Amino acid sequence: MENTGNLDAAIEQLLNVEKQMRLAGDVAGTKKAVTDILQLCFEARAWKTLNDQIVLLSKRRGQLKQAVTAMVQQAMQYIDETPDLETRIELIKTLNNVSAGKIYVEIERARLIKKLAKIKEEQGLIAEAADLMQEIAVETFGAMAKTEKIAFILEQVRLCLDRQDYVRAQILSRRISPRVFDADPSKEKKKPKEGDNVVEEPPEDIPSLLELKQIYYELMIRYHSHNNDYLEICRCYKAIYEIPSVKENPSQWIPILRKISWYLVLSPHGPMQSSLLNSTLEDKNLSEIPNFKLLLKQLVTMEVIQWTSLWETYKDEFENEKNLLGGSLVDKAAEDLRERIIEHNILVVSRYYSRITLKRLAELLCLSVEEAEKHLSDMVVSKALVAKIDRPVGIVCFQTAKDSNDILNSWAANLEKLLDLVEKSCHQIHKETMVHKAALKV
Repeated sequence: MENTGNLDAAIEQLLNVEKQMRLAGDVAGTKKAVTDILQLCFEARAWKTLNDQIVLLSKRRGQLKQAVTAMVQQAMQYIDETPDLETRIELIKTLNNVSAGKIYVEIERARLIKKLAKIKEEQGLIAEAADLMQEIAVETFGAMAKTEKIAFILEQVRLCLDRQDYVRAQILSRRISPRVFDADPSKEKKKPKEGDNVVEEPPEDIPSLLELKQIYYELMIRYHSHNNDYLEICRCYKAIYEIPSVKENPSQWIPILRKISWYLVLSPHGPMQSSLLNSTLEDKNLSEIPNFKLLLKQLVTMEVIQWTSLWETYKDEFENEKNLLGGSLVDKAAEDLRERIIEHNILVVSRYYSRITLKRLAELLCLSVEEAEKHLSDMVVSKALVAKIDRPVGIVCFQTAKDSNDILNSWAANLEKLLDLVEKSCHQIHKETMVHKAALKV
């Protein structure tokens, strides 16, 4: 019948066979019948008939789950063989409608949505593609491979960033725990016990776990760059730097180490920034880029940094970043770099002076009195520093005023030290006396 081109008659005969097998509860026979029908339509290139048969077979009374699964999987192989884009979209939508609400084909539906979203993105419909992807919550799919889940969520995050929906991008990114990238893939997989979900193998185009780790942190850099969160950007670059494939290739790790150094300098002063700064300085690879090692050492050293000389030294390096891996720094980076140097200088001054005039402070910072006062006030408000300004007199006091409890505690501590010293002195005197008595007796 197939050879004579009588497609409808062949399908009718197979539908009768499918009905007999389905009513008899023959799983293998039903699967064979439905896949044969789809194969006939595909070989005849009857795409409309194929779509109609998929819908018809899925809606038949008491249709077996295994038959629907086999049918969807079979039809998915034909998507790339479609003659034009319109036919492809129609087939994907048909399969999507058939698999909607069926848990046993949830993985197939997720893959179909991903294909459709990619087509929409190629057409320039970023918002539609993002909305399509957000319909699927792959983190609840027990049978989907871990790498495929991560890749799917990362695609959702990327599309949200492309449409500048940063709030939703952050919510979706939290579905991935960074600790999942630290798992050892070389360990053998445990054999599933009875009753456990069998995890499917991911498709060949899904990246490895370490590749997904790099993609994840690159997307997080895009997100944090929007908020100018320099410390988080630095931590993301640090995570990429720790990937073995990156650390083995100097052409990759040198630009990333440069980015780490820049964002460390741009980060506000704090415990985390200080910890990262010291750990980066201990890195032996930093000696390969001596300019940046010197820059970080200047921040650690408690000395005033001259902004003009620093900018002259590093201006070319700063502008050269746009041509390197990872792209240019954020737009506000040059202004924020000057801010951080001023903050560093104020902290240095607070270490060496308990009281200083505003005029002298401004001279040390190479700023006007108004600018020096503004920067100092900003640091006090952000709790990076404790200081008080007597504006009529023009004096800055860096000492903290102690309350009565602190004063009493310090007195009690001093008395305890004094009594301890007296006790030790008495013991030494008594010891010397006993030694001299013993000598006289002899």
